[in-house]
Amino acid sequence: MSTLTLSPATAAEAVSPNRRWAILAVILIADVLDLLDATITNIAAPTISKDLNGGAALIQWLGAAYALALGVLLVVGGRLGDKFGRRRVFLVGLTGFTVASIACGLSFSPASIIVARLVQGAFGALLIPQGFGILGAVFPRDQIGKAFSAFGPTLGISAVGGPILAGFLIDADLFGAGWRSMFLINILLGGFAIVAAVKLLPKDTGDSTTAVDGIGSGLLAGTMLGLLYGLIEGSSNGWTLVPFASLAAGLVFFGLFCHRQRTAASPLIQPSLLKNRGFTSGLILGIVFFAANAGLLFVLSLFLQNGLGYSPMRAALGLAPVAAGIVVASIACYQLVGKLGRNLVLIGLLITLIGTGWLLALVHAYGTDLGTWSMLTPILIIGLGMGTCFGTIYDVTIGDIDPKEAGSASGSLSAVQQLANAIGAAVVTTVYFKTLASDDEAHAMTYSLIVVACVALLSTGLVWLMPRNAQPDDHH
Repeated sequence: MSTLTLSPATAAEAVSPNRRWAILAVILIADVLDLLDATITNIAAPTISKDLNGGAALIQWLGAAYALALGVLLVVGGRLGDKFGRRRVFLVGLTGFTVASIACGLSFSPASIIVARLVQGAFGALLIPQGFGILGAVFPRDQIGKAFSAFGPTLGISAVGGPILAGFLIDADLFGAGWRSMFLINILLGGFAIVAAVKLLPKDTGDSTTAVDGIGSGLLAGTMLGLLYGLIEGSSNGWTLVPFASLAAGLVFFGLFCHRQRTAASPLIQPSLLKNRGFTSGLILGIVFFAANAGLLFVLSLFLQNGLGYSPMRAALGLAPVAAGIVVASIACYQLVGKLGRNLVLIGLLITLIGTGWLLALVHAYGTDLGTWSMLTPILIIGLGMGTCFGTIYDVTIGDIDPKEAGSASGSLSAVQQLANAIGAAVVTTVYFKTLASDDEAHAMTYSLIVVACVALLSTGLVWLMPRNAQPDDHH
């Protein structure tokens, strides 16, 4: 099949219906690859750390490194697609992601896998932002909604299936590869997607005048690296001068980043958005809520495996109700957010709080004697609460912004969600490992759940500063 060169105006008319749906499949595979590799370390981290003698620090870095690179570079990745052409940047991202996956699978030390995860996240940031732009160019306006509707169920299944696949591959120990097969399987998935993308994706020329704020991205990277290294080093090796200096450096970089956003010609976050109280409140709420949830899922996996002695596969099945709850609630809330607006966010926070409180009571009462079935309901409730909030927080956050700012706002929020995942995993696991150093697994889980519950409770106060209603359908 030959490669087409299309302008945005003629792309949708020139691409055949069958080819459109094949292009959608390629974009979905890329997004599934990203989601799988973002979630598998929740289950695999204890096994990888034990095999590579990485200790608590490696457990924390495995998820944080990927989310850090992805979040820092996500907005830049979108701009690079505009500048050099989405097809070209998509192929570079997909190829680099696949090669980095191989590097993860062949890692021989904690440092090597952390670097490979950072590179994987960086190429993911080139890959992911191109999908919607490519689909917008090849699908007619009256069909684009149907194309986008395929993402929810596909990514939902991936969110449920990713950790289960990871658990299965670790327990199966195919060809003696153990956890490495989780990453090496991307040779097949990524290789297929690369070949299909080369054949199917239409060429686009890009706009060479598009500005990319490399300095802003560098300052943001310095901010996140300083904060994450300080938290992880402090919780792993003691709160000496080094972690405090790292945290201080992160705060300095953050101040420089904020100054850059006010003065840059093409900032990563439009200053006008930050002057909007509703948007800023939603942004802060998103950071806090997503951080707490990322940390909760990580320590839950640690507790199930290290505290209750579950195998990776059994731990993945134990966490499956969370993912199932997220999928169910996300689909249900798609129809409700227009009617309930910010009230739906409050409902989601309260549901999450109920599930977290219930699980906290069980862990406090039974410790490491906690049974699988007794955890099922609170874990499902937590998932329902998360799913209620996941889409609605950002739909409501952009509820009263100018439609011209919608693209910048969406890109900023997606990046912030990834950064929140990185910082949340570091913060909550810091509480977990700090407690574990002087106490047992049950108390470590108890204090972690208390932190998450307090964050959910405090987040309810931010809801009233958000816009009342979500952005109308044609903008989100």
